[in-house]
Amino acid sequence: MNAQPTPQHDWLQQLVGTWTFESECIMGPDQPPTQSTGSETVRSLGGLWTVGEGTSGDANEKWSSIMTLGYDGKSAQFVGTFIASMIEHLWHYRGTLDAAQRVLTLDTEGPNFTDGSLIPYQDIIEIVGPNERTLTSRMRGPDGNWVQFMKATYRRQA
Repeated sequence: MNAQPTPQHDWLQQLVGTWTFESECIMGPDQPPTQSTGSETVRSLGGLWTVGEGTSGDANEKWSSIMTLGYDGKSAQFVGTFIASMIEHLWHYRGTLDAAQRVLTLDTEGPNFTDGSLIPYQDIIEIVGPNERTLTSRMRGPDGNWVQFMKATYRRQA
């Protein structure tokens, strides 16, 4: 069974490369935003998947992450996973691409940081240009509204 890349798989290939990023994260309502920088290398796996390995932080607080993204033709959805060295939850993605083919919205569930229950999250990848993209993370608040807690801007290095 040799799957052939579709236009959706091809869309993911624009993420392939070496990137640096700057991010701002809000750790809580009474906390000031924290700034960080890092890098990510994204490679293609057979033209069907991308695997992104990121690192950030300093000697006192360094973290790393791995994001996989692909497309499942049977469900007509983008799929993937995310793991990071600072949290033990495995995030499972299901997502869709907007009509303009610039914004990939990935739905997932993860722990509520106050009580540990599972709540809806979204990671949103927006292609700004061939050498710039953003990643915005948000969670569904108790009132049902989305609350953004992180935004990163990625710039291609190679």
